[in-house]
Amino acid sequence: MTSQRGFTLIELMIIIAIIGILTAIALPLYLDYTARTKNSECLSISAGAKLSVSETAQDRGSLSLVSATNTGFEFTGSDHCASIVVGNGGVITATTATGTGTVVFTLRPTSRLGGLDWTCTVPNGTNMVLVPAECRGL
Repeated sequence: MTSQRGFTLIELMIIIAIIGILTAIALPLYLDYTARTKNSECLSISAGAKLSVSETAQDRGSLSLVSATNTGFEFTGSDHCASIVVGNGGVITATTATGTGTVVFTLRPTSRLGGLDWTCTVPNGTNMVLVPAECRGL
């Protein structure tokens, strides 16, 4: 006859301590990830504005002739994106609307043969944890 043996109290306490340590490390990283994901929605939505700028620049023949009025792009805010505005020269400003802090992305087009290249920047002092890799310059 064999006797059954379970975990001792010390073994259970060690397991609970390990789970607590892993949770303390993982939870902040997960919260940063979800905030970055919400902010990246604004960049995804700005693809429509990029298309409008590209078409207008192609039609007018120059980026310098692109403005907010002639692109025809309009945006009504969403859960995670407060505004997307097309400015003169095709510069797009996208502002997030998340509870973790507002991030302002500036998308600047530059002409190249047959298309546009886009550069994404954020203002100095922006919490880079909230910024997707596309705009961190990585």
